[in-house]
Amino acid sequence: EVQLVESGGGSVPAGGSLRLSCIASGNTGTRRCTAWFRQAPGKGREAVAVIDSSGGTTDYADSVKGRFTISQDNAKNTVFLQMNILKPDDTAKFYCATYLRFRSGGTCRLDDTFGYWGQGTQVTVSA
Repeated sequence: EVQLVESGGGSVPAGGSLRLSCIASGNTGTRRCTAWFRQAPGKGREAVAVIDSSGGTTDYADSVKGRFTISQDNAKNTVFLQMNILKPDDTAKFYCATYLRFRSGGTCRLDDTFGYWGQGTQVTVSA
């Protein structure tokens, strides 16, 4: 079992920045794929960034490439999402999700199945 706790959400004007954090605890394993998702009111859930705890390989949704950066501090079991040049369309509840990857090789993908989820943190961007 893995527990995830997100923090760092808030309200910012367009063009502003926020940094989200996701702390994992419990049976965190030796290799994890961790992603940030978002869901805006009335819209489906979107995976925006993913990172591999082994090697740090990342991938991003086209909608956030060049603006968002996912990173990690494995010693603290923490994954970050730095969000810059925020737009009103970025307004959503952001969730951290992870799964344990037991096989060697391969990469973490945005369309992987993530079994552990946090409670989410709200991001609101005003025009």
